[in-house]
Amino acid sequence: MSIRWLDKLVRRARMRSPWMLHFDCGSCNGCDIEVLACLTPVYDVERFGIVNVGNPLHADLLVVSGTVNRRNGRVLANLYEQMAAPKVTVAVGTCGLSGGIFRTAYNVVGGIDRVIPVDVYVPGCPPRPEAIIDGVFRALKCLDRPSDDHG
Repeated sequence: MSIRWLDKLVRRARMRSPWMLHFDCGSCNGCDIEVLACLTPVYDVERFGIVNVGNPLHADLLVVSGTVNRRNGRVLANLYEQMAAPKVTVAVGTCGLSGGIFRTAYNVVGGIDRVIPVDVYVPGCPPRPEAIIDGVFRALKCLDRPSDDHG
């Protein structure tokens, strides 16, 4: 019984202060700039407890933008595997969802979901910071699920 209570406490703590890892697979940098705009004082996601970290071992949330090609697809998969469970992924922008305008290029694999599982999709070219923040909060609801459901 106490283990269940502890598991609930840990899940609630992760929802209240998630650590986010942002990875840009490479594109026009429009989505990358909008994700970084979420960290500025105008939108200030830190007021919700969201902290941007550079180490996948510490991250609960992976925010990915840009098109996936063969080279950065391996890096993305490696980052995802290094994250501790439970983990959630947010695909940002049209390029992250489907490859966007670069989808016909010879080296583009496609959307992020071709390489790693995606929990939330945020469409747009580029999406507004409000939409990205909304996508992050929808992804955080996935962290509230029991540990054996996700990861």
